[in-house]
Amino acid sequence: MNRSKSIITQLLDSAGVVINGEHPWDIKVRNENFFPLVIQQGSLAIGESYMQNWWSSPQPDAFIAKVLSARLDEKIHKSLSLKKHIFLAKLFNHQGHIQAFKNGSRHYDIGNDLFERMLDKRMTYTCAFWDGVKTLDAAQEQKLDISCQKVHLKPGMHVLDIGCGWGSFAQFAAERYDVKVTGITISKEQAALAKDRCKGLPVVIKLMDYRDLSGQYDAIVSLGMFEHVGYKNYRAYMEIARKCLHDGGLFLLHTIGSNRSSVFTDPWIHKYIFPNSMLPSIGQIGKAIEGLFVMEHWENYSADYDKTLMTWYHNFKEHWNELASKYDETFFRMWEYYLLSCAATFRARNSQLWQVVLSKNGVPGGYRFERHTTKKDSTMY
Repeated sequence: MNRSKSIITQLLDSAGVVINGEHPWDIKVRNENFFPLVIQQGSLAIGESYMQNWWSSPQPDAFIAKVLSARLDEKIHKSLSLKKHIFLAKLFNHQGHIQAFKNGSRHYDIGNDLFERMLDKRMTYTCAFWDGVKTLDAAQEQKLDISCQKVHLKPGMHVLDIGCGWGSFAQFAAERYDVKVTGITISKEQAALAKDRCKGLPVVIKLMDYRDLSGQYDAIVSLGMFEHVGYKNYRAYMEIARKCLHDGGLFLLHTIGSNRSSVFTDPWIHKYIFPNSMLPSIGQIGKAIEGLFVMEHWENYSADYDKTLMTWYHNFKEHWNELASKYDETFFRMWEYYLLSCAATFRARNSQLWQVVLSKNGVPGGYRFERHTTKKDSTMY
């Protein structure tokens, strides 16, 4: 116990974190078992011990950002359970057709009441774009508008939305750009609410896996779904997207990304939040699109995701009294840790948020994107 405490104390000190210190990123340890457990299990132990209230911090996000910026996660050896997880990820396809529905249900079917209180009015569960706007609603609509413009939407086009969530993009694109949208999701709760929210619009919502897609579309968008595809399926996903895209069409891939190629996710995130999720690297995306697409445009919005997650956290905390009868205190600390730790990964620049525009054969004369305010949304911000 004393040796593990000494090791952790020294590591935290190198990151500028003091146990029982006075800075907002310092931590207070309530259970001494925290120290040997972190040595044994790394990030999984940090998350689980937070859920058990073994440690606290005035700003857990700031603490985790300090730890990640100092790369302390690389200084603790991988546990046996993590090595097993990596081995199994290489051996099996944990994002296969049947498993994909189970993975999605574990998170997205928790309860629409939770997401309604946490997200914006359109229930957009992806990074908002905050340039020049101050509210979550405006930032999410700005992201949706930019996404529409990047694939050059025009009235009458038919758009495929892979991973449509609760229908935010489909609803926005149909209303503001006069297009038809087919959206797919593997979440029953999302599909049901998306159909209701898009009622009366030229929008079709389907409960289906991307591997079952057919037909061709004028444009494709995928906002925050690629993180669930898995490295064994990246190439197949891109092949299907190419097959479904008209020759002159554009495909917008919006995904969280990692600085390094990997075959597994953070153990705590895998166990409690997004089972079998995986963040692609630039190299993995490049390999998946090679020979299938031309990369026309690539942007990074990682700082925007930090702010988005912190806003979701404040919404969640503000409305907790409305949710407490359904979700217990352990869930509160789990969800709090999820939102704050993820914000920290973007703040430390460990995670990125990319929007990538792809074409099948290259845009004649080159692709151009210049953000403009449409007539319909000129008063939005």
